[in-house]
Amino acid sequence: DAELKIFMTADPKVRAERRYAELTAKGDNVSFEEILENVVSRDKADMSRAISPLQQAEDAIVLDNSYMTIPEQMEWFDREYQRVVGC
Repeated sequence: DAELKIFMTADPKVRAERRYAELTAKGDNVSFEEILENVVSRDKADMSRAISPLQQAEDAIVLDNSYMTIPEQMEWFDREYQRVVGC
């Protein structure tokens, strides 16, 4: 019954790049390919699990933050909130 429902997503390759950068910055020795495989595998498992599968609500709007900064995401959210709630 929420007034504003958001389904946040990002391209799996972009998410893997983000995770790779995070882990290598900490000094972890990881491969991009393994991280990408893990991201894709987790997405598949999350969307196909029997209990509470990950799925977009019918009335949710999609925020694809693949190429957005955090400030850009906040601007997007503020704009959508104003549009939907009208405050």
